[in-house]
Amino acid sequence: MANAVTPLTPAPDHHALRHLVESLKHRYKDCAASILFYGSCLRSGDPYDGLVDLYLIVDNYRCANSGVAGAFWNWLLPPNVFYAEFPYEGKTIRCKYALLTPDDFDKGTSPRWFHSYLWGRFSQPTAIAWSRDTEIQSRVATCMAQAIVTLLNRALPSVPPKGSAQSLWQDALKLSYGTELRPESPTRAQQLAAYNADYYSTVTELAAPLLSRNFTFSPDSGYTFKDDKPRRMLNKLGWRLRSLQGKLLSLARLSKALFTFEGGLDYIAWKLERHSGQTVEIPDKVRRYPLLFVWGMVWRLYRRGIFR
Repeated sequence: MANAVTPLTPAPDHHALRHLVESLKHRYKDCAASILFYGSCLRSGDPYDGLVDLYLIVDNYRCANSGVAGAFWNWLLPPNVFYAEFPYEGKTIRCKYALLTPDDFDKGTSPRWFHSYLWGRFSQPTAIAWSRDTEIQSRVATCMAQAIVTLLNRALPSVPPKGSAQSLWQDALKLSYGTELRPESPTRAQQLAAYNADYYSTVTELAAPLLSRNFTFSPDSGYTFKDDKPRRMLNKLGWRLRSLQGKLLSLARLSKALFTFEGGLDYIAWKLERHSGQTVEIPDKVRRYPLLFVWGMVWRLYRRGIFR
């Protein structure tokens, strides 16, 4: 399915990013299986513009975490997220990376996984920066293709019955983004769909034979999808449940990050400021007792509209 659906996005050809990949391979040694680029750095190709967003596919969580507790939380509520800095040619490369095993990557991008956390994220352009061998590269590419098919099949009954590839993906990404607490503007899905218009047109055409038989698509005339009213209503209910589940999972991951994400509070403040344009300060009491006081801070930020 991977070769049939996913036009692999090339990793940016930047010497600093190559250094970053080699640094992570050295840090995780035999445990590292594949490294994936996504997000703003992939779009800009500039590793010094903010943070480089990565997924690190690892053989198992015990070898990738420094302790048993970290491995347990990585298994219970994947992924664990880490922040790292690497000096290079007088500058600093900053990256945020998340740890997943191939099995969790496969499960999280498939229809077996109810929430869109992974199949929504990996339906977007992602580059395989490095893989240990052709077997793991093929498996990763298959998961990425699987994510595209899963998102489209889950989104189609809740989007208009016809439109362009760009409007389809704008609506599908908006549904997925709505299932998490996110700092981005409500227009983020529209911006991504417009920026990656050629990519989404291509993957929609490639995925069409694997979607519902009621779906048709051509790059010139766009898509049409027919479904009966009961199934549309049931699908919209599913997205409401994902939204509720996702908000709770976002809070759970935030709680986990307080003790598994080194420097996590400062990273979260930086990200919220970057996307909202508003200043976010971490009170001293939150730094000293995060599990006790972070919830009041989260509620105040939510009331300010910094994330939704």
